[in-house]
Amino acid sequence: MRAFNCDHCGHLVFFDSVHCVHCGSKLAFVPELLRMVALRPARPMDAAAPALQHWQALAPTADMAAPARCWRMCANQALHQACNFSVHEDDPQALCLACRQTRWLPDLQDSAHLRRWRLMEDAKRQLFYTLARLRLTVLDGVPSPAYEFLADQPGQPPVITGHSHGTIVLNVAEADEDERTRRRLALHEPYRTLEGHLRHESGHFFWELLVRANAQVLERFRQLFGDERQDYAQALERHYVQGPAGPADWHSQHVSAYASAHPWEDWAETWAHYLHLVDLLETAASFGTSVTIPGQAQPQAVHDPFTPPWDQFDAMLQAWVPLTLLLNSLNRSLGQQDAYPFALSSGAMTKLRFVHELLAAHRRALPAQPVDVSA
Repeated sequence: MRAFNCDHCGHLVFFDSVHCVHCGSKLAFVPELLRMVALRPARPMDAAAPALQHWQALAPTADMAAPARCWRMCANQALHQACNFSVHEDDPQALCLACRQTRWLPDLQDSAHLRRWRLMEDAKRQLFYTLARLRLTVLDGVPSPAYEFLADQPGQPPVITGHSHGTIVLNVAEADEDERTRRRLALHEPYRTLEGHLRHESGHFFWELLVRANAQVLERFRQLFGDERQDYAQALERHYVQGPAGPADWHSQHVSAYASAHPWEDWAETWAHYLHLVDLLETAASFGTSVTIPGQAQPQAVHDPFTPPWDQFDAMLQAWVPLTLLLNSLNRSLGQQDAYPFALSSGAMTKLRFVHELLAAHRRALPAQPVDVSA
């Protein structure tokens, strides 16, 4: 996740920070501003009702409405120490824009479930941020998926991670690294994370909005990814029974073996990969990263992929290759596996370019300023 700065003292802070360790200011991530804001109480503190406390910016800026707007903290912070997003004071909802998307939770009286749920909400807020940068959230009037974080129950079928009719379901066991590793090895996957799950499943949701709803886009999709009308259940059964195909069978056209199972999964894997790409580039750019590949004299600076002219796909790819080489080399120096265990073929890059161009067209069609959800 990209780095931020305390807007009171300028010290480095992070996406999940709740206090600045340098100046001690209380911090909140303000969704409508997409940045961290240092806060001061807007009125005397009420220790009996911390969730109702109103806050103002310590250092108001021009992008904050006048008179200076106030916020509450998401109720999940007071209840569970699980969120640092703000809620506008006029919003009737107690939960922030990200947390209110979660429809079902595990039993949070179970401390293990509470820990797992916090990790899943962390990953979901990161996804919310990336989607907001792509202008794919309620901030721009775009529908959002609902989420169900569920635990297996005795005597009941296991919870299957997936997407159906606008709802993303995730088994809370996926928050346990040992269980995630077991499943990754059993399914011969090179990569399995909570962020990866949510990015993949969000791809299914946005396929309905961005691809299926547009006949021209759908036709181009079918030319690149295949006809999604082929039997989905049979395709997945064939994939799991026969096992993942060898690289010679899938690598030239897909980002992963699983992507070769069905056009819908090809799209979701490609979509998730695109979100990996923009998130990593933005993070590196926020640290002012510049990479020189050994043996090459010309350094490659990494720029914010959401800022012109660096939002062009070719410019993003030019920075992507040396950045992932550096990332994997750093991991290996610490005895860790490659953080980015992929090698993109020209066929996979063509599909990534399709996602990029579709999202660029979506942003061009929107008003210059995002919707103010507090209005």
